[in-house]
Amino acid sequence: MGNNISLLLVVIPLIAAPVVAVLPRGRLPWAVATVVAALCAVLAAMQLWMVLDGGTISYELGGWAPPWGIEYRIDAVNAFVALIVAAIATITLPYALLSTEREIPEEKIPLFYSAMLLCLTGLLGITQTGDIFNVFVFLEISSLSSYALISLGRQRQALTAAYQYLIMGTVGATFYLIGVGLIYSQTGTLNMQDLATILPGVQHLKTVDTGFAFIMIGIALKLALFPLHLWLPNAYTYAPSVVTVFLAATATKVAVYVMLRILFMVFPHGFALATPAEELFIVAGIAGILIASVYAIYQEDIKRLLAYSSVAQIGYMALGIGFASAMSVTATLIHLFNHALMKGALFMAVGAIIYRIGACRMDQIHGLGRAMPWTFGAIVIGGLSLVGVPGTAGFISKWYLVAAALEQGAWISVAAILIGSLLAVVYVGKLIEALYFRPVTDTGKVISEAPMLLLMPTWVLVFANIYFGLDTALTVGVAEKAAAILLGGGAS
Repeated sequence: MGNNISLLLVVIPLIAAPVVAVLPRGRLPWAVATVVAALCAVLAAMQLWMVLDGGTISYELGGWAPPWGIEYRIDAVNAFVALIVAAIATITLPYALLSTEREIPEEKIPLFYSAMLLCLTGLLGITQTGDIFNVFVFLEISSLSSYALISLGRQRQALTAAYQYLIMGTVGATFYLIGVGLIYSQTGTLNMQDLATILPGVQHLKTVDTGFAFIMIGIALKLALFPLHLWLPNAYTYAPSVVTVFLAATATKVAVYVMLRILFMVFPHGFALATPAEELFIVAGIAGILIASVYAIYQEDIKRLLAYSSVAQIGYMALGIGFASAMSVTATLIHLFNHALMKGALFMAVGAIIYRIGACRMDQIHGLGRAMPWTFGAIVIGGLSLVGVPGTAGFISKWYLVAAALEQGAWISVAAILIGSLLAVVYVGKLIEALYFRPVTDTGKVISEAPMLLLMPTWVLVFANIYFGLDTALTVGVAEKAAAILLGGGAS
């Protein structure tokens, strides 16, 4: 059973997607999708437990031994990320019921849930596979379904946002595929473990350098690493609320995982040191933290504000990658987990506001916090975690990242982290001020709290932000083990 879990995590949502698409209208597609996501979460939790207890799991597809066949190879790194993706999907889909009924035409709802399951398939597939080309296949499955999901937004700009994402995503995928082709031309293999063995002997070749550069740029586009982030604000702003929640909490996190895997386990140790890669990560991280945070302050649309905040948070992860130490990689993995919690909670709360008033602009939410106290409370706690206040998950991430920067004497990076947190205080404070301290906007409507089916998933993530800010045994323990595997090279 253990070896089969990695395959089941991909096959179950993949088979369920076309089934859901042909189901009759109503709530049956939602129920099936929710059960599938919950089953994937259980399997992902079992997989992580088995990896932590017994070591790496290998599954040979079709009985073809690697490197000739495709191998699913699971260690603490990808098992951790797979659990994040599956757990977020499980929490998001109950939230989706009312949100999609309000925002998506009834005739498109079965197709919506089908696309959600395809996106889940792609993201889980990326985390499971040990084949560098197979990563591209699953990347395209998740991306194509994401374009469709974003285009279902209520406003016409959703089509433009989906098209812009399609163009940028296609460019990123093309760069990645060119890089993989160049590496394959010099190694003759696509298996990540095999590449880790062969690449040290050919790393002096210019073709390998070029392939590495293409792969890094392709993943950076998918990751929305500053300044390759231009697709993200519109995609998050105009997508349906539940799509924004799911993509913000999972898609960029999986891209971070791919970056870590290829940078530290596929290519030889010290390879990036011979290129400007690590310095570029640090520069891009600092620029993303500061510039995106400033942009967030001046946004009037709450979803766009949080979208720019996501670009800034990706900057923190880029810093951890750039430092390339055990502490910094641990910090990146912790922030990968914690950011999924905080941004998922915040976007869910914003979706609850959209459910009640049909909008989320600053001038339309004045005083709404008094009428929607539970939604407001979720935004406050999620915002505090985003800032990094002690007692929240966000504090743990930044504590480890600051420690990693101090370990290397990177005072400019420390300053950038602290300034980024102060800028987060400004844009989170701006949101809280509009919701609670501004006079109530008289719309002639009586605004009430969001339904329980929206509030319960939101508060699951809110409580998770508090719990994992106080008890770090799981997050830090798994992240440290995953970082040791990444920095230990191909053997695990």
